[in-house]
Amino acid sequence: MTAVSMIVNGKAVQADVEDRTLLVHFLRETLRLTGTHVGCDTSQCGACVIHLNGEAVKSCTMFAAQAQGANVLTIEGLAKDGVLHPVQAAFQEHHALQCGFCTPGMIMTAVDMLRRIPKPDEATIRHELEGNICRCTGYHNIVKAIAAAADTLKASAA
Repeated sequence: MTAVSMIVNGKAVQADVEDRTLLVHFLRETLRLTGTHVGCDTSQCGACVIHLNGEAVKSCTMFAAQAQGANVLTIEGLAKDGVLHPVQAAFQEHHALQCGFCTPGMIMTAVDMLRRIPKPDEATIRHELEGNICRCTGYHNIVKAIAAAADTLKASAA
């Protein structure tokens, strides 16, 4: 067993985990933060995307022990004081979800993208989403929602 401690969604957490425990399983099973999904176990679908020290990562690709001392943000920590993050609100407004399974990973990827690329064009959005798979939507409304969120974020920063 390995003792791990980190900040998750602004709260200090610590636990003993088996050395082989993936970060996604630590979040879901130990911390009960089930918004981060396990979709493929091969790091191809993107349903498990979280932010580690401010950058999007697939939490199925790393061990919980590798996040020792890190700052982790999951979909549960994205909204502030009951107010949806602009990307979450845009996904809702533009019907950018169907079954919702890929949605947390898509949103976390989009938030990271918009931090790095504040005003992406459609081709850039589609390129940045290549590591996330949606089996329901065809991506049109997801792309539309991310573009709308970019406009909202740009307006709120001005």
